[in-house]
Amino acid sequence: MAVELSQGRFDLTHNKTLLEETFYVLTKKNSVFRVKLTNLGLHLIKEQENHVKTQVIPIKDIIGCRCLRSKKQSYSCACQSLPHSSLKVVDEKSGEHDDTDISAYLYIYSYILRANRNKRERTTITLRFRSFDKYDENYKEAQRWRTILKKLIRGEEVTNVNITDYNITHIKEDRRLLILLNPKSGVGKGRTLFQKKIVPILQEAEIPFDLHITKFANYAREFVRSCQLFQWTGVIVVGGDGLLFEVINGIFERWDWSEAIKHISFGIIPGGSGNGLARSIAHCCGEPYSPPSLPAALAATRSHHEMMDLVRVETTSQIMFSFLSIGWGILSDIDIESEILRALGEPRFTLWSLARLIGLRSYTGKVYYLPADANITPCDNKMPSFDLSNNADLPSEVHLETNNGRQRLDSWYSAASRRSAYFSTTGSSYQSTTESDGENLEKPRMYGPASQLPCLTAPLPPNWKCLTGRFILVHASYQTHIGSDLFISPQGKLNDGLMWLLIIHASASRTQVLQFLLGLATGSHANPNLWDGVIEMFTVRAFRIEPDVRERGYLTVDGECVEYGPIQAEIFPSLVKVMVP
Repeated sequence: MAVELSQGRFDLTHNKTLLEETFYVLTKKNSVFRVKLTNLGLHLIKEQENHVKTQVIPIKDIIGCRCLRSKKQSYSCACQSLPHSSLKVVDEKSGEHDDTDISAYLYIYSYILRANRNKRERTTITLRFRSFDKYDENYKEAQRWRTILKKLIRGEEVTNVNITDYNITHIKEDRRLLILLNPKSGVGKGRTLFQKKIVPILQEAEIPFDLHITKFANYAREFVRSCQLFQWTGVIVVGGDGLLFEVINGIFERWDWSEAIKHISFGIIPGGSGNGLARSIAHCCGEPYSPPSLPAALAATRSHHEMMDLVRVETTSQIMFSFLSIGWGILSDIDIESEILRALGEPRFTLWSLARLIGLRSYTGKVYYLPADANITPCDNKMPSFDLSNNADLPSEVHLETNNGRQRLDSWYSAASRRSAYFSTTGSSYQSTTESDGENLEKPRMYGPASQLPCLTAPLPPNWKCLTGRFILVHASYQTHIGSDLFISPQGKLNDGLMWLLIIHASASRTQVLQFLLGLATGSHANPNLWDGVIEMFTVRAFRIEPDVRERGYLTVDGECVEYGPIQAEIFPSLVKVMVP
Protein backbone atom coordinates (compact mmCIF):
# COMPACT_ATOMS: atom_id res chain seq x y z
CA MET A 1 0.00 0.00 0.00
CA ALA A 2 1.79 3.13 -1.18
CA VAL A 3 0.82 6.39 0.50
CA GLU A 4 1.86 9.70 -1.05
CA LEU A 5 2.70 12.55 1.30
CA SER A 6 0.18 14.81 -0.42
CA GLN A 7 -2.69 12.53 0.51
CA GLY A 8 -2.59 13.61 4.15
CA ARG A 9 -4.31 10.49 5.46
CA PHE A 10 -2.58 10.48 8.84
CA ASP A 11 -3.39 12.41 11.99
CA LEU A 12 -0.37 14.70 12.36
CA THR A 13 -0.64 14.66 16.16
CA HIS A 14 0.11 10.93 16.06
CA ASN A 15 2.61 11.18 13.22
CA LYS A 16 5.47 12.95 14.96
CA THR A 17 8.86 11.60 14.07
CA LEU A 18 10.25 9.45 16.87
CA LEU A 19 13.35 8.20 15.08
CA GLU A 20 14.84 9.05 11.71
CA GLU A 21 17.88 7.89 9.75
CA THR A 22 19.17 7.93 6.18
CA PHE A 23 19.88 4.60 4.49
CA TYR A 24 21.24 3.59 1.11
CA VAL A 25 20.48 0.81 -1.33
CA LEU A 26 23.84 -0.17 -2.77
CA THR A 27 22.41 -2.15 -5.68
CA LYS A 28 20.97 1.05 -7.18
CA LYS A 29 22.82 4.27 -7.88
CA ASN A 30 21.65 7.37 -6.05
CA SER A 31 18.95 5.36 -4.26
CA VAL A 32 18.48 7.03 -0.89
CA PHE A 33 15.80 6.36 1.71
CA ARG A 34 14.91 8.41 4.73
CA VAL A 35 13.37 6.04 7.23
CA LYS A 36 11.14 7.52 9.91
CA LEU A 37 9.46 5.76 12.80
CA THR A 38 6.25 7.29 14.13
CA ASN A 39 3.38 6.06 16.28
CA LEU A 40 1.61 5.14 13.05
CA GLY A 41 4.29 3.07 11.40
CA LEU A 42 7.56 2.81 9.54
CA HIS A 43 7.82 5.42 6.78
CA LEU A 44 10.18 4.68 3.88
CA ILE A 45 10.70 8.01 2.10
CA LYS A 46 12.41 7.73 -1.26
CA GLU A 47 13.89 10.95 -2.59
CA GLN A 48 14.85 10.86 -6.24
CA GLU A 49 15.41 14.04 -8.26
CA ASN A 50 12.32 16.18 -7.63
CA HIS A 51 10.04 13.29 -6.72
CA VAL A 52 9.33 12.21 -3.16
CA LYS A 53 7.37 9.03 -2.47
CA THR A 54 6.49 7.65 0.93
CA GLN A 55 5.65 4.03 1.55
CA VAL A 56 4.20 3.29 4.99
CA ILE A 57 4.19 0.01 6.84
CA PRO A 58 1.54 0.42 9.56
CA ILE A 59 2.47 -0.71 13.06
CA LYS A 60 -0.50 -3.09 12.96
CA ASP A 61 1.18 -4.95 10.09
CA ILE A 62 4.53 -5.35 11.92
CA ILE A 63 4.79 -8.35 14.22
CA GLY A 64 8.37 -8.21 15.46
CA CYS A 65 11.98 -7.14 15.01
CA ARG A 66 15.42 -8.45 15.99
CA CYS A 67 19.00 -7.19 16.17
CA LEU A 68 21.53 -9.51 14.54
CA ARG A 69 25.19 -9.58 13.48
CA SER A 70 26.94 -10.80 10.36
CA LYS A 71 28.42 -14.28 10.47
CA LYS A 72 32.04 -15.22 9.93
CA GLN A 73 32.87 -15.54 6.25
CA SER A 74 33.68 -18.97 4.92
CA TYR A 75 35.50 -17.77 1.80
CA SER A 76 38.60 -15.69 1.09
CA CYS A 77 37.37 -13.49 -1.74
CA ALA A 78 35.28 -10.51 -0.72
CA CYS A 79 34.10 -9.75 -4.24
CA GLN A 80 31.58 -12.55 -4.78
CA SER A 81 28.27 -11.65 -6.33
CA LEU A 82 25.31 -11.43 -4.00
CA PRO A 83 23.38 -14.59 -5.05
CA HIS A 84 26.39 -16.78 -4.25
CA SER A 85 27.51 -14.94 -1.15
CA SER A 86 27.77 -17.03 2.00
CA LEU A 87 27.35 -14.03 4.27
CA LYS A 88 24.68 -14.64 6.87
CA VAL A 89 23.55 -13.12 10.13
CA VAL A 90 23.53 -14.69 13.56
CA ASP A 91 22.31 -13.83 17.02
CA GLU A 92 24.22 -10.96 18.60
CA LYS A 93 25.43 -13.24 21.41
CA SER A 94 26.64 -15.96 19.06
CA GLY A 95 30.34 -16.71 18.95
CA GLU A 96 30.13 -17.15 15.17
CA HIS A 97 29.88 -13.46 14.34
CA ASP A 98 32.36 -11.65 12.10
CA ASP A 99 34.39 -9.23 14.23
CA THR A 100 35.54 -7.35 11.13
CA ASP A 101 31.97 -6.25 10.36
CA ILE A 102 31.09 -3.46 12.77
CA SER A 103 27.52 -3.22 11.44
CA ALA A 104 24.41 -3.99 13.46
CA TYR A 105 21.39 -5.34 11.57
CA LEU A 106 17.79 -4.67 12.54
CA TYR A 107 15.36 -7.10 10.92
CA ILE A 108 11.73 -5.93 10.87
CA TYR A 109 9.08 -8.55 10.06
CA SER A 110 5.79 -7.42 8.59
CA TYR A 111 2.75 -8.92 6.85
CA ILE A 112 1.40 -6.24 4.58
CA LEU A 113 -2.17 -6.19 3.33
CA ARG A 114 -2.34 -6.13 -0.46
CA ALA A 115 -5.86 -4.87 -0.93
CA ASN A 116 -5.83 -5.45 -4.69
CA ARG A 117 -4.91 -9.10 -4.12
CA ASN A 118 -7.02 -9.63 -0.99
CA LYS A 119 -4.11 -11.21 0.86
CA ARG A 120 -1.19 -10.41 3.15
CA GLU A 121 2.37 -10.81 2.01
CA ARG A 122 5.43 -11.17 4.18
CA THR A 123 7.99 -8.37 3.88
CA THR A 124 11.30 -8.20 5.72
CA ILE A 125 12.91 -4.79 6.14
CA THR A 126 16.64 -4.94 6.91
CA LEU A 127 18.21 -1.82 8.39
CA ARG A 128 22.00 -1.96 8.52
CA PHE A 129 23.48 0.47 11.06
CA ARG A 130 27.11 1.30 10.33
CA SER A 131 27.48 5.02 10.97
CA PHE A 132 29.87 4.52 13.91
CA ASP A 133 33.38 3.12 13.96
CA LYS A 134 32.60 0.56 16.65
CA TYR A 135 30.08 -2.28 16.67
CA ASP A 136 28.88 -1.42 20.18
CA GLU A 137 27.78 2.05 19.07
CA ASN A 138 26.01 0.70 15.98
CA TYR A 139 24.35 -2.01 18.08
CA LYS A 140 23.20 0.59 20.60
CA GLU A 141 21.58 2.60 17.81
CA ALA A 142 19.88 -0.48 16.34
CA GLN A 143 18.61 -1.45 19.78
CA ARG A 144 17.25 2.05 20.25
CA TRP A 145 15.10 1.57 17.15
CA ARG A 146 14.12 -1.90 18.27
CA THR A 147 13.11 -0.72 21.74
CA ILE A 148 10.75 1.96 20.44
CA LEU A 149 9.37 -0.31 17.71
CA LYS A 150 8.62 -3.07 20.21
CA LYS A 151 6.79 -0.59 22.42
CA LEU A 152 4.64 0.47 19.48
CA ILE A 153 3.94 -3.15 18.51
CA ARG A 154 2.78 -3.80 22.07
CA GLY A 155 0.30 -0.94 21.76
CA GLU A 156 2.19 1.57 23.86
CA GLU A 157 1.91 5.05 22.36
CA VAL A 158 5.26 6.84 22.54
CA THR A 159 4.75 10.54 23.24
CA ASN A 160 8.17 11.58 24.55
CA VAL A 161 10.01 13.17 21.66
CA ASN A 162 13.31 13.01 23.54
CA ILE A 163 13.95 9.39 22.60
CA THR A 164 17.43 9.47 24.16
CA ASP A 165 15.74 9.22 27.55
CA TYR A 166 14.74 5.63 26.81
CA ASN A 167 16.97 2.97 28.26
CA ILE A 168 18.19 0.40 25.78
CA THR A 169 16.90 -2.66 27.58
CA HIS A 170 15.55 -6.02 26.54
CA ILE A 171 11.76 -5.84 26.46
CA LYS A 172 10.58 -8.91 28.29
CA GLU A 173 7.54 -10.59 26.76
CA ASP A 174 4.82 -11.01 29.37
CA ARG A 175 2.74 -13.33 27.21
CA ARG A 176 3.07 -17.09 26.93
CA LEU A 177 0.83 -19.31 24.85
CA LEU A 178 -0.44 -22.83 25.36
CA ILE A 179 -0.66 -24.60 21.99
CA LEU A 180 -2.82 -27.72 21.80
CA LEU A 181 -2.36 -29.57 18.52
CA ASN A 182 -4.45 -32.43 17.20
CA PRO A 183 -2.27 -34.30 14.67
CA LYS A 184 -5.30 -36.17 13.31
CA SER A 185 -7.50 -33.16 12.55
CA GLY A 186 -8.65 -32.73 8.97
CA VAL A 187 -6.30 -34.52 6.61
CA GLY A 188 -3.77 -35.14 9.38
CA LYS A 189 -1.22 -32.43 8.57
CA GLY A 190 -1.45 -30.44 11.78
CA ARG A 191 2.18 -30.98 12.77
CA THR A 192 3.48 -29.85 9.38
CA LEU A 193 1.16 -26.84 9.35
CA PHE A 194 2.30 -25.72 12.77
CA GLN A 195 6.02 -26.24 12.21
CA LYS A 196 6.20 -24.63 8.77
CA LYS A 197 3.58 -21.91 8.97
CA ILE A 198 3.03 -20.98 12.61
CA VAL A 199 6.36 -21.45 14.40
CA PRO A 200 8.21 -18.98 12.12
CA ILE A 201 5.66 -16.27 12.86
CA LEU A 202 5.73 -16.87 16.62
CA GLN A 203 9.53 -16.80 16.52
CA GLU A 204 9.59 -13.56 14.55
CA ALA A 205 7.28 -12.02 17.14
CA GLU A 206 9.32 -13.60 19.99
CA ILE A 207 6.21 -15.09 21.58
CA PRO A 208 7.08 -18.05 23.85
CA PHE A 209 4.79 -21.04 23.78
CA ASP A 210 4.35 -24.55 25.11
CA LEU A 211 3.18 -27.14 22.60
CA HIS A 212 1.19 -30.18 23.68
CA ILE A 213 0.18 -32.77 21.10
CA THR A 214 -3.00 -34.66 21.87
CA LYS A 215 -3.09 -38.45 21.71
CA PHE A 216 -6.69 -39.33 22.51
CA ALA A 217 -10.18 -37.90 22.38
CA ASN A 218 -10.99 -35.31 25.06
CA TYR A 219 -7.35 -34.94 26.07
CA ALA A 220 -7.53 -31.16 25.57
CA ARG A 221 -10.66 -30.99 27.73
CA GLU A 222 -9.04 -32.94 30.54
CA PHE A 223 -5.81 -30.96 30.26
CA VAL A 224 -7.29 -27.46 30.56
CA ARG A 225 -9.58 -28.62 33.34
CA SER A 226 -6.73 -29.81 35.55
CA CYS A 227 -3.63 -27.81 34.51
CA GLN A 228 -2.09 -24.71 36.07
CA LEU A 229 -3.85 -22.57 33.49
CA PHE A 230 -2.78 -19.14 34.73
CA GLN A 231 0.83 -19.65 33.63
CA TRP A 232 -0.42 -18.89 30.11
CA THR A 233 -2.11 -15.79 28.73
CA GLY A 234 -3.71 -17.54 25.79
CA VAL A 235 -4.76 -20.96 24.55
CA ILE A 236 -4.50 -21.73 20.84
CA VAL A 237 -5.76 -24.91 19.27
CA VAL A 238 -4.33 -26.23 16.01
CA GLY A 239 -7.08 -28.32 14.51
CA GLY A 240 -10.78 -28.07 13.86
CA ASP A 241 -13.73 -26.64 15.77
CA GLY A 242 -14.04 -29.90 17.72
CA LEU A 243 -10.73 -29.32 19.49
CA LEU A 244 -11.77 -25.83 20.60
CA PHE A 245 -15.07 -27.32 21.78
CA GLU A 246 -13.04 -29.56 24.11
CA VAL A 247 -11.03 -26.61 25.41
CA ILE A 248 -14.02 -24.34 26.03
CA ASN A 249 -15.90 -27.03 27.92
CA GLY A 250 -12.79 -27.97 29.88
CA ILE A 251 -12.60 -24.37 31.07
CA PHE A 252 -16.19 -24.48 32.32
CA GLU A 253 -15.41 -27.66 34.25
CA ARG A 254 -13.03 -25.66 36.43
CA TRP A 255 -14.26 -24.22 39.72
CA ASP A 256 -12.35 -21.02 38.89
CA TRP A 257 -13.93 -20.71 35.44
CA SER A 258 -14.96 -17.06 35.90
CA GLU A 259 -11.38 -15.99 36.63
CA ALA A 260 -10.03 -18.20 33.85
CA ILE A 261 -12.16 -16.62 31.12
CA LYS A 262 -11.08 -13.16 32.25
CA HIS A 263 -7.42 -14.17 32.08
CA ILE A 264 -7.30 -16.35 28.96
CA SER A 265 -7.84 -15.44 25.31
CA PHE A 266 -8.68 -18.23 22.89
CA GLY A 267 -7.39 -18.71 19.36
CA ILE A 268 -7.77 -21.32 16.65
CA ILE A 269 -5.40 -22.24 13.82
CA PRO A 270 -7.66 -23.88 11.20
CA GLY A 271 -6.43 -27.38 10.53
CA GLY A 272 -9.60 -29.43 10.65
CA SER A 273 -12.35 -30.45 8.27
CA GLY A 274 -14.65 -27.76 9.59
CA ASN A 275 -13.08 -24.40 10.35
CA GLY A 276 -16.13 -22.27 11.02
CA LEU A 277 -14.87 -20.10 13.86
CA ALA A 278 -11.52 -19.28 12.23
CA ARG A 279 -13.35 -18.24 9.07
CA SER A 280 -15.89 -16.22 11.08
CA ILE A 281 -13.19 -14.31 12.96
CA ALA A 282 -11.41 -13.41 9.73
CA HIS A 283 -14.70 -12.33 8.13
CA CYS A 284 -15.85 -10.20 11.07
CA CYS A 285 -12.43 -8.49 11.23
CA GLY A 286 -12.27 -7.88 7.47
CA GLU A 287 -9.14 -10.04 7.26
CA PRO A 288 -8.27 -12.02 4.10
CA TYR A 289 -8.63 -15.75 4.67
CA SER A 290 -5.70 -16.61 2.43
CA PRO A 291 -3.88 -18.65 3.45
CA PRO A 292 -6.36 -19.82 6.11
CA SER A 293 -3.77 -20.17 8.89
CA LEU A 294 -2.30 -16.66 8.52
CA PRO A 295 -5.04 -14.54 10.18
CA ALA A 296 -5.03 -16.75 13.27
CA ALA A 297 -1.22 -16.85 13.41
CA LEU A 298 -1.02 -13.06 13.23
CA ALA A 299 -3.73 -12.78 15.89
CA ALA A 300 -1.57 -14.89 18.19
CA THR A 301 1.27 -12.37 17.92
CA ARG A 302 -0.79 -9.37 19.01
CA SER A 303 -2.59 -8.47 22.21
CA HIS A 304 -5.87 -7.79 20.45
CA HIS A 305 -9.04 -9.66 21.32
CA GLU A 306 -12.79 -9.40 20.91
CA MET A 307 -15.47 -10.68 23.22
CA MET A 308 -17.46 -13.63 21.89
CA ASP A 309 -20.88 -14.99 22.78
CA LEU A 310 -21.29 -18.52 24.08
CA VAL A 311 -24.41 -20.66 24.18
CA ARG A 312 -25.31 -22.82 27.15
CA VAL A 313 -26.73 -26.12 25.86
CA GLU A 314 -28.73 -28.57 27.94
CA THR A 315 -29.76 -32.11 27.07
CA THR A 316 -31.39 -34.71 29.30
CA SER A 317 -27.98 -35.97 30.44
CA GLN A 318 -25.43 -33.15 30.09
CA ILE A 319 -24.71 -29.44 29.98
CA MET A 320 -22.17 -27.94 27.59
CA PHE A 321 -21.09 -24.62 26.16
CA SER A 322 -21.10 -23.97 22.43
CA PHE A 323 -19.44 -21.25 20.32
CA LEU A 324 -20.56 -22.13 16.78
CA SER A 325 -23.90 -23.84 16.12
CA ILE A 326 -26.51 -26.42 17.03
CA GLY A 327 -27.97 -28.53 14.27
CA TRP A 328 -30.70 -31.04 13.53
CA GLY A 329 -31.47 -32.35 10.05
CA ILE A 330 -29.61 -32.36 6.77
CA LEU A 331 -26.51 -30.34 7.77
CA SER A 332 -25.96 -32.49 10.87
CA ASP A 333 -26.53 -35.65 8.80
CA ILE A 334 -23.88 -34.50 6.32
CA ASP A 335 -21.45 -33.57 9.09
CA ILE A 336 -21.68 -36.84 11.02
CA GLU A 337 -22.17 -39.33 8.19
CA SER A 338 -19.30 -37.92 6.12
CA GLU A 339 -16.80 -38.85 8.85
CA ILE A 340 -15.89 -41.89 6.76
CA LEU A 341 -14.43 -39.43 4.22
CA ARG A 342 -12.45 -37.41 6.80
CA ALA A 343 -9.19 -37.95 4.90
CA LEU A 344 -10.54 -35.75 2.11
CA GLY A 345 -10.80 -32.69 4.36
CA GLU A 346 -13.54 -30.14 3.68
CA PRO A 347 -14.49 -31.57 0.24
CA ARG A 348 -16.09 -34.46 2.11
CA PHE A 349 -19.06 -32.20 2.93
CA THR A 350 -19.72 -31.43 -0.74
CA LEU A 351 -19.70 -35.09 -1.69
CA TRP A 352 -22.01 -36.13 1.12
CA SER A 353 -24.37 -33.25 0.40
CA LEU A 354 -25.15 -34.89 -2.94
CA ALA A 355 -25.90 -38.19 -1.23
CA ARG A 356 -28.22 -36.59 1.30
CA LEU A 357 -29.96 -34.57 -1.40
CA ILE A 358 -30.77 -37.74 -3.32
CA GLY A 359 -32.01 -39.48 -0.17
CA LEU A 360 -33.68 -36.41 1.31
CA ARG A 361 -35.00 -36.93 4.84
CA SER A 362 -37.33 -35.03 7.12
CA TYR A 363 -37.89 -35.34 10.86
CA THR A 364 -40.91 -34.93 13.11
CA GLY A 365 -40.77 -32.73 16.17
CA LYS A 366 -41.44 -29.41 17.84
CA VAL A 367 -39.30 -26.28 17.78
CA TYR A 368 -39.85 -23.68 20.48
CA TYR A 369 -38.02 -20.36 20.34
CA LEU A 370 -37.81 -17.06 22.16
CA PRO A 371 -37.68 -14.20 19.63
CA ALA A 372 -34.80 -11.75 19.95
CA ASP A 373 -37.12 -8.92 20.95
CA ALA A 374 -38.73 -10.95 23.78
CA ASN A 375 -37.52 -11.05 27.36
CA ILE A 376 -36.31 -14.18 29.11
CA THR A 377 -38.49 -14.91 32.11
CA PRO A 378 -35.89 -15.60 34.81
CA CYS A 379 -36.06 -18.75 36.86
CA ASP A 380 -35.10 -19.15 40.49
CA ASN A 381 -31.51 -19.90 39.54
CA LYS A 382 -30.22 -16.40 38.81
CA MET A 383 -27.13 -15.95 36.71
CA PRO A 384 -24.20 -14.79 38.88
CA SER A 385 -22.78 -11.40 37.99
CA PHE A 386 -19.15 -11.03 37.00
CA ASP A 387 -17.20 -8.27 35.24
CA LEU A 388 -15.53 -9.07 31.90
CA SER A 389 -14.46 -5.51 31.14
CA ASN A 390 -11.25 -6.27 32.25
CA ASN A 391 0.21 -1.53 2.09
CA ALA A 392 3.23 -0.74 1.20
CA ASP A 393 4.33 -1.48 -2.39
CA LEU A 394 7.40 -3.45 -1.34
CA PRO A 395 9.15 -6.67 -2.37
CA SER A 396 9.30 -9.58 0.03
CA GLU A 397 12.64 -8.37 1.41
CA VAL A 398 14.01 -4.83 1.67
CA HIS A 399 17.61 -4.23 2.69
CA LEU A 400 18.71 -0.72 3.69
CA GLU A 401 21.94 0.41 5.32
CA THR A 402 23.48 3.57 6.72
CA ASN A 403 26.46 5.23 5.01
CA ASN A 404 28.06 3.40 2.07
CA GLY A 405 30.99 1.24 1.17
CA ARG A 406 30.20 -2.36 2.13
CA GLN A 407 28.54 -5.01 0.06
CA ARG A 408 24.87 -5.77 0.64
CA LEU A 409 23.95 -8.76 2.81
CA ASP A 410 21.20 -11.18 1.92
CA SER A 411 18.20 -11.14 4.22
CA TRP A 412 18.25 -14.85 5.06
CA TYR A 413 16.05 -14.84 8.14
CA SER A 414 12.93 -15.81 6.24
CA ALA A 415 10.14 -18.23 7.03
CA ALA A 416 10.12 -19.35 3.41
CA SER A 417 13.87 -19.82 3.12
CA ARG A 418 15.42 -23.26 3.47
CA ARG A 419 18.44 -21.57 5.02
CA SER A 420 16.43 -20.15 7.88
CA ALA A 421 17.33 -21.15 11.41
CA TYR A 422 15.11 -20.09 14.27
CA PHE A 423 16.81 -19.03 17.45
CA SER A 424 15.41 -20.54 20.64
CA THR A 425 15.41 -17.23 22.47
CA THR A 426 11.74 -17.41 23.34
CA GLY A 427 12.16 -20.43 25.58
CA SER A 428 9.38 -22.36 23.89
CA SER A 429 8.83 -26.01 24.71
CA TYR A 430 7.44 -28.98 22.81
CA GLN A 431 5.66 -31.78 24.66
CA SER A 432 3.68 -34.83 23.67
CA THR A 433 1.09 -36.43 25.84
CA THR A 434 1.48 -39.97 27.05
CA GLU A 435 -0.48 -42.62 25.25
CA SER A 436 -3.88 -43.27 26.75
CA ASP A 437 -7.30 -44.29 25.62
CA GLY A 438 -8.96 -41.60 27.71
CA GLU A 439 -11.41 -44.07 29.17
CA ASN A 440 -12.59 -44.58 32.74
CA LEU A 441 -12.38 -40.88 33.52
CA GLU A 442 -14.67 -39.61 36.24
CA LYS A 443 -17.30 -37.32 34.79
CA PRO A 444 -16.51 -33.80 36.06
CA ARG A 445 -18.96 -31.21 37.24
CA MET A 446 -19.96 -28.47 34.78
CA TYR A 447 -19.76 -24.94 36.15
CA GLY A 448 -20.34 -21.69 34.26
CA PRO A 449 -23.16 -19.14 34.36
CA ALA A 450 -26.47 -20.54 35.52
CA SER A 451 -29.42 -20.93 33.20
CA GLN A 452 -32.34 -18.52 33.26
CA LEU A 453 -34.58 -20.97 31.40
CA PRO A 454 -37.03 -23.49 32.82
CA CYS A 455 -35.55 -26.96 33.13
CA LEU A 456 -35.76 -29.11 30.03
CA THR A 457 -38.84 -31.05 31.20
CA ALA A 458 -40.79 -27.98 32.39
CA PRO A 459 -43.32 -25.99 30.33
CA LEU A 460 -42.08 -22.82 28.64
CA PRO A 461 -43.44 -19.30 29.25
CA PRO A 462 -46.21 -17.97 26.97
CA ASN A 463 -43.93 -15.50 25.17
CA TRP A 464 -42.18 -18.42 23.44
CA LYS A 465 -43.31 -19.42 19.95
CA CYS A 466 -43.76 -22.99 18.74
CA LEU A 467 -43.49 -24.72 15.37
CA THR A 468 -44.79 -28.27 15.00
CA GLY A 469 -44.44 -30.61 12.05
CA ARG A 470 -41.76 -32.19 9.91
CA PHE A 471 -38.46 -30.46 9.21
CA ILE A 472 -35.62 -31.04 6.77
CA LEU A 473 -33.40 -28.72 8.80
CA VAL A 474 -33.37 -26.86 12.08
CA HIS A 475 -30.06 -25.10 12.61
CA ALA A 476 -29.06 -22.38 15.06
CA SER A 477 -25.81 -20.55 14.33
CA TYR A 478 -24.16 -17.67 16.16
CA GLN A 479 -21.17 -17.07 13.88
CA THR A 480 -21.15 -16.02 10.25
CA HIS A 481 -19.62 -19.30 9.06
CA ILE A 482 -19.91 -22.92 10.12
CA GLY A 483 -17.21 -23.93 7.62
CA SER A 484 -14.67 -22.22 5.42
CA ASP A 485 -17.20 -21.93 2.59
CA LEU A 486 -20.46 -22.13 4.54
CA PHE A 487 -21.60 -18.52 4.99
CA ILE A 488 -24.66 -19.42 7.00
CA SER A 489 -25.44 -16.20 8.93
CA PRO A 490 -24.35 -13.23 6.84
CA GLN A 491 -25.44 -10.68 9.46
CA GLY A 492 -23.95 -12.52 12.44
CA LYS A 493 -21.36 -10.99 14.76
CA LEU A 494 -18.98 -12.40 17.32
CA ASN A 495 -20.78 -10.68 20.18
CA ASP A 496 -24.24 -9.53 19.10
CA GLY A 497 -26.08 -11.67 21.68
CA LEU A 498 -28.13 -13.36 18.94
CA MET A 499 -28.65 -16.81 17.50
CA TRP A 500 -29.80 -17.19 13.90
CA LEU A 501 -32.39 -19.94 13.72
CA LEU A 502 -32.72 -21.45 10.25
CA ILE A 503 -35.62 -23.78 9.44
CA ILE A 504 -36.40 -25.75 6.29
CA HIS A 505 -39.88 -27.24 6.38
CA ALA A 506 -40.55 -30.68 4.91
CA SER A 507 -42.64 -29.06 2.15
CA ALA A 508 -39.44 -27.77 0.49
CA SER A 509 -38.62 -29.48 -2.82
CA ARG A 510 -35.27 -31.03 -3.71
CA THR A 511 -34.67 -28.15 -6.09
CA GLN A 512 -35.19 -25.64 -3.29
CA VAL A 513 -32.93 -27.58 -0.94
CA LEU A 514 -30.26 -27.73 -3.64
CA GLN A 515 -30.60 -23.99 -4.21
CA PHE A 516 -30.28 -23.48 -0.46
CA LEU A 517 -27.11 -25.60 -0.23
CA LEU A 518 -25.53 -23.76 -3.16
CA GLY A 519 -26.45 -20.43 -1.61
CA LEU A 520 -24.51 -21.23 1.57
CA ALA A 521 -21.28 -20.35 -0.23
CA THR A 522 -22.32 -16.73 -0.78
CA GLY A 523 -25.00 -16.17 1.85
CA SER A 524 -27.75 -15.78 -0.77
CA HIS A 525 -29.82 -18.41 1.03
CA ALA A 526 -30.62 -15.79 3.69
CA ASN A 527 -32.91 -13.88 1.29
CA PRO A 528 -36.44 -14.64 2.57
CA ASN A 529 -38.03 -13.64 -0.78
CA LEU A 530 -36.67 -16.77 -2.43
CA TRP A 531 -38.47 -19.44 -0.47
CA ASP A 532 -42.23 -18.79 -0.22
CA GLY A 533 -42.15 -19.60 3.49
CA VAL A 534 -40.67 -23.11 3.17
CA ILE A 535 -37.33 -21.77 4.45
CA GLU A 536 -37.29 -19.32 7.34
CA MET A 537 -34.54 -17.55 9.25
CA PHE A 538 -34.94 -15.36 12.30
CA THR A 539 -33.04 -14.20 15.37
CA VAL A 540 -33.66 -15.76 18.77
CA ARG A 541 -32.25 -15.61 22.27
CA ALA A 542 -33.14 -19.15 23.27
CA PHE A 543 -34.78 -22.23 21.76
CA ARG A 544 -35.80 -25.80 22.50
CA ILE A 545 -36.01 -28.74 20.10
CA GLU A 546 -38.11 -31.81 20.90
CA PRO A 547 -37.53 -34.42 18.17
CA ASP A 548 -39.59 -37.57 17.86
CA VAL A 549 -37.11 -40.04 19.35
CA ARG A 550 -38.80 -42.94 17.55
CA GLU A 551 -37.06 -41.70 14.39
CA ARG A 552 -33.33 -42.00 13.84
CA GLY A 553 -31.43 -38.74 13.47
CA TYR A 554 -28.50 -36.66 14.63
CA LEU A 555 -28.19 -33.64 16.86
CA THR A 556 -24.88 -31.79 16.74
CA VAL A 557 -23.30 -29.10 18.88
CA ASP A 558 -20.31 -27.39 17.23
CA GLY A 559 -20.12 -30.39 14.91
CA GLU A 560 -20.03 -32.89 17.78
CA CYS A 561 -22.78 -35.49 17.94
CA VAL A 562 -24.87 -35.43 21.13
CA GLU A 563 -27.70 -37.64 22.34
CA TYR A 564 -30.82 -37.61 20.19
CA GLY A 565 -33.61 -36.16 22.28
CA PRO A 566 -34.82 -32.88 23.80
CA ILE A 567 -32.27 -30.08 23.73
CA GLN A 568 -32.45 -26.42 24.67
CA ALA A 569 -30.06 -23.51 24.40
CA GLU A 570 -29.66 -19.91 25.53
CA ILE A 571 -27.09 -17.33 24.59
CA PHE A 572 -24.74 -15.55 26.99
CA PRO A 573 -23.36 -12.42 25.34
CA SER A 574 -19.65 -11.55 25.40
CA LEU A 575 -18.65 -14.39 27.70
CA VAL A 576 -15.10 -15.19 26.49
CA LYS A 577 -12.22 -13.47 24.69
CA VAL A 578 -11.00 -14.59 21.27
CA MET A 579 -7.80 -13.48 19.56
CA VAL A 580 -8.34 -11.33 16.48
CA PRO A 581 -5.82 -10.12 13.87
